Amino acid sequence: MAKLPTREEAQKILEEHVKDRYQQMHSKMIAVGLEAYAKKFGEDEKLWYITGLLHDLDYFEFPNEHPSESLKWFKEWDYPVELIHAVAAHYWKKTNEMPASKLAATLIATDELAGFLYAYSLMRPGGFEGMEASSVKKKFKDKTFAAKIDREEILFGIEKLGVEFKEHVEFLIEVYKGFDFKK
Repeated sequence: MAKLPTREEAQKILEEHVKDRYQQMHSKMIAVGLEAYAKKFGEDEKLWYITGLLHDLDYFEFPNEHPSESLKWFKEWDYPVELIHAVAAHYWKKTNEMPASKLAATLIATDELAGFLYAYSLMRPGGFEGMEASSVKKKFKDKTFAAKIDREEILFGIEKLGVEFKEHVEFLIEVYKGFDFKK
């Protein structure tokens, strides 16, 4: 029987392996984004939250091996196959594991976009308040803004998720309006 850590246990695991404050915040952003989608889709909110929280668990310690080290750990820790698949698929270009679940597609669609939205929120006096999908789309087309963000990856994830860009952006903006970035 597969095991899933509690939120508290997962948070401790994250803090043990990820020392960078931004990476911790990014993981929490993905976790709350996935949890909100799980609620919307009627899926397992705990599984989706923990998957989001731990999706980059090995990135800080093993950036060149990512995500292979965490995949080994998840198997050793007897985590659910859905979590393992989603984490492997979120870096499908390296693992060759294509997203075959709604959880995996949502993780891909949310991961890079969360970083993009966070960067955009820093430029705005109101952060996420008043942010609109149309202005995000305009910034998204500006390849010099947040240049390291893989836009093709975001579009691939959105396509696999089966939603429109605008709809996905609006959904995440609403989620992140209520997110405490200082925690």
